[in-house]
Formats: sequence, structure tokens, C-alpha cells
Amino acid sequence: MPKQTFLNLPSEKRNIIIDAAVNEFVEHGLENASTNRIIEKSKISKGSFYQYFDDKHDLFMHLVSLLESEKKAYFQDEKPPSMQTGLFEYYRWMVKVGMAFNSTHPNMAQAVSRVLLGERLFFSEYFEDVREKTRDFFELMINEARERGEIDPSIDIELAIMIMETWQNTITTYIFDEGMKQKDIMEWVRSAETQERIDKLLYVMEYGLRKTESEFEKNA
Repeated sequence: MPKQTFLNLPSEKRNIIIDAAVNEFVEHGLENASTNRIIEKSKISKGSFYQYFDDKHDLFMHLVSLLESEKKAYFQDEKPPSMQTGLFEYYRWMVKVGMAFNSTHPNMAQAVSRVLLGERLFFSEYFEDVREKTRDFFELMINEARERGEIDPSIDIELAIMIMETWQNTITTYIFDEGMKQKDIMEWVRSAETQERIDKLLYVMEYGLRKTESEFEKNA
């Protein structure tokens, strides 16, 4: 995490360094990121950089922390449905609000997503605590849904948790990659067409691929 010397900098100078790091991680990921390029684009000396951060990994973790703080604040302003209204309704809300948040911080979210999911840093020991909390929350949701008779009681809980976690990451990556091709990602994510696309992706998770009378066919 950043040293106090970085936190003591004026916000404008901190933002220049952050923006340079975001652009570097978007373009090259973490493994191939160049500390020298970040230093050059930030217009600081190498000595100054190491007074601020231990290395590029330390800088990346600071970006994760910044994004997580912003995300928590964003979710607090949203009103979630009651978990009693249904497992998939609540899960759909989580995914859609997450997509909306990413669209407000597209470059930083893309940089973090590329490294955490693309380079699988999220599955390393650095994020074990975060993943454990996520799994615990999914387990709570699934158990409550099973008690309500909402899902098949024979379903393996651990596998269900894995599917929900993986599906959330997959949808996030897909929608985000598509959104970055648009002129205005925020407008695109919030559009009725994209919201329906997210609904259809979640429909596949909820109902699978077996032939049924689709809700989308009913409303056509």
C-alpha cells in the first residue's frame, strides 16, 4: 500500500501517478507493466516512485483499494431488494449494480479486471480473505433459497457457489469488454438493450440450456 510520502502529495499530483498507472495496467497488465513507463508518464524520478510505493505490485494493490472504496460507497446509495424475494432476483441486482458502477470508472475497472481475472491474481493468496467473504455470502444466499424451496435441495452447495462466483466474473468481463468498444460506456450499460442482454445471460445461469418455454418468448 502507498507510503505516507505519497499520501502527503497534493491530490493533483497523486492523480497524475494514478492515471499513468491505470493506463499502463490497461495496456500491459501487471506482469508486463513497466515501472519506468509509469515514472516517465508521471514525470517523477525513479527515487520518488520508490518513496511512494515498494514496486508496481504495491501500486496496483492501491488501485484495487481505491476502486473497492468507491464501489462500497456506490452500493450504499443503491437499494437492494430483500433477499427473501428470491436468490436470482438478488443476484441479478448485484450483477447489474456492479456493471453500472464499472461504467462510472471504466479505465480503472478495466485495469483491475484485466489483472485480477485475466492474470488470475484474484485467485492468489492476496485475495483469499475477499474470496472467502464472497463464498460465505453466496453460501448464505443459497441456503436461504433452499430453505424457501426455491432451488433443488440436492444441489451441491460448494459447486453452486463456484458457479455463481464464476458466472458473475464471466458476465462482468463480457459486458465490460463489449462496453469498452462503445463511445459512451455508461450510456451503453444503462441502455435497455444491454440490460436485456444481462438478463439473458443470467437466465442461462438460472435455467440452463434445457428446452423450456422461455420468459423472453412469452414476452415477444
